[in-house]
Amino acid sequence: MTTVYIVGLLLITVVAANIIHLLWPVLPLAIYQILAGIMLSILPIDTHAIVLEPEIFMLLIIAPLMFNDGQNVSFRQLSQNIRQILSMAVGLAVVTVILVGGGLKLALPQHFTYALAFMLAAIITPTDAVAVKSLTTNVEMPKNVNETLEYESLFNDASGLVLFSLATGTLTSGEFSLGHGVLTFLYVFFGGIIFGSLMGWMLIALRTTLMRTHVDIGSIVIPINVMTPFAVYWLAEEMHLSGILAVVAAGIVHSILYDQLRLTSSRVQNATTTLWNIIASLLNGFVFVLLGVMLPEVVSQTLTATILKLALLALGLYLAMSLIRYLWARFKLVDMHSTNPKRDGLLLALGGIHGTITLAMAFSIPVLAESAQLTTRNQLILLAAIVILISLTVGTLAFPRLLPAKTKNYTNDEFQDQLIHTVQYAIDELSESPENKKEQALLIDQLSSQMTLTFKINRNVYDRLASQARGVEMQTLAELRENGVVTAKEEQVYNRMIGRDALMHSQHGLFAFLRIWRYRFKWKCLSHKLHKHHPQTFAQLQKIHDDKTLQDKSKAVRQQYFDRLESIFNMTMTDVNEFLDEVQTSDNVHEVAMVRRMYLNRQQTLDRFHSRGEMDINVLRTLAIKAFQDEHSYVQQQAAAGVISSDLANALNEHISNDQLVCIQSFED
Repeated sequence: MTTVYIVGLLLITVVAANIIHLLWPVLPLAIYQILAGIMLSILPIDTHAIVLEPEIFMLLIIAPLMFNDGQNVSFRQLSQNIRQILSMAVGLAVVTVILVGGGLKLALPQHFTYALAFMLAAIITPTDAVAVKSLTTNVEMPKNVNETLEYESLFNDASGLVLFSLATGTLTSGEFSLGHGVLTFLYVFFGGIIFGSLMGWMLIALRTTLMRTHVDIGSIVIPINVMTPFAVYWLAEEMHLSGILAVVAAGIVHSILYDQLRLTSSRVQNATTTLWNIIASLLNGFVFVLLGVMLPEVVSQTLTATILKLALLALGLYLAMSLIRYLWARFKLVDMHSTNPKRDGLLLALGGIHGTITLAMAFSIPVLAESAQLTTRNQLILLAAIVILISLTVGTLAFPRLLPAKTKNYTNDEFQDQLIHTVQYAIDELSESPENKKEQALLIDQLSSQMTLTFKINRNVYDRLASQARGVEMQTLAELRENGVVTAKEEQVYNRMIGRDALMHSQHGLFAFLRIWRYRFKWKCLSHKLHKHHPQTFAQLQKIHDDKTLQDKSKAVRQQYFDRLESIFNMTMTDVNEFLDEVQTSDNVHEVAMVRRMYLNRQQTLDRFHSRGEMDINVLRTLAIKAFQDEHSYVQQQAAAGVISSDLANALNEHISNDQLVCIQSFED
C-alpha cells in the first residue's frame, strides 16, 4: 500500500508541475518537475521506498515511452532519411560511447574500469526529443535540424540501451570478449528488431480483425494497444533479445498501418492517441520528479568536495559530447541538407539535450560491488543528473539567442472571436428552419458550448435577457388567455411555472439558495400537517393508488394536464425564440445561449411525462452534421475572402472537427 501511495503522490506532483509550467512558462517543464520533486522530498516520506528495481523501471517506464515514440514516427519520412538516422542514431552513438568511455578510462584510470566507463558513456549519450521541444517551444528551430534531432532521439535511445546492457553485463560478470561481444550485439540488436516487428504485425492483425468483425470495441482494442509495449518487452527479454528495440520496432509497425486502422474506427484512434499522449506526458514527468526526489538524498550522502569534482567531470563530459556532435555535422558525417552548415552544426551540438532515457538508465544501474569513491550507484546517478541539468541550462540560455522567436499570425482573442462568429453563423442557419424545434433547441445548446469554455458569462446581461424573455412569454400567455385559447386556471398554473424558473435561474447567491430551501421546507411542513390532521384524505389517495382503474384514470388526467402545459409552452416559445433571434449578437451570444438553455431545461422537464416528447436521435444527428458543415463552410468563406489567415482557418477547422466528433458520439451514447 505504501508503494501505491508514493506512486500516486509522484503523479500528483507531475500534474502540479505541469500546471505551474502552464501558468508561468519561464523555465523548461523538466526543470519545474525536478524542482517539484525536490519540494516533495521535504515531506516526511520514505524516499527509499520510491526506488524501483532496474528491471521494473525499464519495463514500466522506458518500454511504453519507446513504443510511443515508434508509433508516432512517419514511416515514409523514416525510409527517406534512413542514412541520416543510421549516421546519428548508430554511428554517432557508438563513436560517442567509444571516445567518451575511452577518455574516461585514460583520464581517471584509478576510478574507472573500461566496463564502468563505457556504461557511463552509454548512459549520457542518448538525447531526449521531448526536452528539446520544451526548450524550443517559443523559437523557430530549422526544420532540417529539428527532424534530425527527432530521429536521432528515437533510435539512439535504443543504441545507448543496447550498449548499456552490454557494458552492465561485462561489469557484473567481469569478462568481455570482442568476438562474443560483436555476436551478442548483432543477436540482441537485430533479433530484437525482427521479434518486435513480428509481434507488432500480429497484434495489429488482432486489433484490425476485432474491429472489422465487431465494429467499435474500443474497450478491448485500446487496452491491447496500451499493453503491447509491456508484453513485447517482457517476451523479448525472456528470449535474451533487446526489449527496447523490440518495442521500438513494434511501434514503427503500428505507425505503418495507422492509416488502415484509422479507416476502421476514428473513435478508437482518437481515443488511443489521446490516451498515449497522457501516458507519455505522465511517464516523462514521473522520471524527472523522481530525480528531484532523489537528488537531496544523493547530495546529502556525498561530500561537498566530491560534488564539485562530479560537477567538473559532468561539465567536461558535456563539452566533449557537444564537440563530437559539432564535428560530426561539420565534417558532413550526417547529411542535414543544410544551407548554413556552421549554424546547423552548432544547433545540432546544443540539441544534444539529455533527459528521460538517461535518467531511466541511471536509475537502472545495478548496485555495484566496488568500493572506489566514484563507483557508487548514487554518485553515478548524480553525475548523470548534473549532465542533464547542464544540457538543459545551456539550451535554455542559448536557443533564444541563436534562433528567432516563434510567432503566430493570430492571437487567442482573435481565435475566440472568429469561433464565436463561426458558431453564430451555424446557429442562425439552424434557426431558419421552422421544423424540429425540440431537436434544434438541444443542438443549439450543444453548439453554444463550443464557445463557453474560455468565456465568462456576463451575469447582468444574462439576467436582463432572461427577464425580457419571460416578459415576452407572459405577454404571449396573456394574449392567448384573451383569445380564449388558454383557460384562467391554465394561465395561473403556467405563470407559476414561469415564476419558478425565474427563481431557479436568477442570481444563485446565498439568499436565492435560502429562498429555494424555504419553499421546499414549507411544502414539507404542509404535507406533514395534512397527513396529521386529515388522515382520511390520505386514505382516499391510498385507495386511488391501489385501485387500478382509478390509477389509470389519474394517470390519464395528469397526462392530459401536462399535454396542455407543453402545448402552451410551444405556443409561447415561438415568440420567445423570435425575440432571442432578434437580440442575439456576437457580443451576447453566450448569454443568449444560457437563456435558451433555461427554456430547454423546462422542455425536458415536460418531456419526462410522456414518451412522444422524446428527442429523435436521427433528426439530431442530421441537424448536427449540417450545422458543423455550415461551420466549416463559414471558415472557408472567411479564409477565401482574406478575413482570416490560413493558420487561423486550420486551427478553427481542427477545433470544429473535434467538437463534431464529440457531439455525434454524445447522441450515440
